[in-house]
Amino acid sequence: MAFRYVIKKRVFGFDETKSEKYVAASFSVGEISYDKLCDQVTKEGMAPRGVVKMVMDGLIDALSTYVSLGATVKLGDFGTIRPGLNCKSQNEAKSVTADSIYRQKLILTPGKRLKEMIKSSGVTRISTNGEEIPSTGNGNGNGSGGNGGDEENPLG
Repeated sequence: MAFRYVIKKRVFGFDETKSEKYVAASFSVGEISYDKLCDQVTKEGMAPRGVVKMVMDGLIDALSTYVSLGATVKLGDFGTIRPGLNCKSQNEAKSVTADSIYRQKLILTPGKRLKEMIKSSGVTRISTNGEEIPSTGNGNGNGSGGNGGDEENPLG
C-alpha cells in the first residue's frame, strides 16, 4: 500500500513577502461509508453485520461520553483519542478566554499496528490528470517506493 500525494502551491505568510512554495498534499482516493466499513469488518471478523454495527455504535457512544468529560481514551493497537483545542494566541494570560478558542477537535494518536502500517507504506505521486507517477522514496528515509500495484484495492 502507498500513500498518495499531489503537488499543491501554497502561500506562506511567515514573512512580508507571502512567498509561494510547492508542497506535497495527501490525496484521498475516496470516502468509505459507515455501512461499507461495517460490511468490511463483518467480512474480516466473521461476526454478523448487526453485531458489528451494534459494537461500533456502542464504541462511538462510549467515546462521546468519555471525551466530553475530557478523558483520553485508549483503543489498544488502534491508538488513543483525546480532546484538543485550537486557540488564538494572546499577549497576556488574562486575555485567554473561551472566546479565544476557535476550534474543538479530537486528536488520534495511532497505536502500534497503525504506526507499523504507516512505516511500511510507500508514497506515490498523483499527477493533475490522475495518473500515478512512481516516487523515489516513502518519506521515512528507507528509499522504498510504493507497492507496485500488487495489493488488492480495499475500495472495491
